[in-house]
Amino acid sequence: MSSRGEGVPGSGGISGDGVGGAVAPGSAVLLEHAEDQDVDKPWQTVVWDDPVNLMSYVTFVFRKLFGFSTSKAKELMLQVHTEGKAIVSTGDRDKVEGDVRKLHAAGLWATMQRD
Repeated sequence: MSSRGEGVPGSGGISGDGVGGAVAPGSAVLLEHAEDQDVDKPWQTVVWDDPVNLMSYVTFVFRKLFGFSTSKAKELMLQVHTEGKAIVSTGDRDKVEGDVRKLHAAGLWATMQRD
């Protein structure tokens, strides 16, 4: 068997370097495509329930940091309180990292995750 992959089913006689426009399975081009699909998924800021902060304070932080109305801030605060967590913002990674940092600075427990 030659080093060019001749005789290997599906190889078409093309080496793994992609010569001739073909790409071998597992090559960097295929991996880049998978990463491109992940880029389209937005990040989410998740605020978690904690036993320390008062519900009124959490509502205040949501209004101050995200500009939510009082009713929206209360709704999210109650979701954190009853379900244990709430998603308070989404966006690209840099934006969500900034939101998590601001929430940490305010004393809230927050993490980020992919949608």
